[in-house]
Amino acid sequence: MRRVGEVVRTAQGLAVVRTPDDDYADIGTMVLDENLDDVGRVVDVFGPVSRPYLAVTPDSGVRLPTLLGNVLYAR
Repeated sequence: MRRVGEVVRTAQGLAVVRTPDDDYADIGTMVLDENLDDVGRVVDVFGPVSRPYLAVTPDSGVRLPTLLGNVLYAR
């Protein structure tokens, strides 16, 4: 498992994740929370090349406001 980044905001039904560096998860990657529960899937990469943001579409049943400030991981 590797760290994907921290959820910094929610917008338009997506979780916006700030990556720690330029090594980011690919589009389509499943992301998990610290309890290893599925959170969603990466659908977009945007922002500066040195430290981009990821847009994550949540799985059904995942409440976006509860993800704010949480660190997400990829398998």
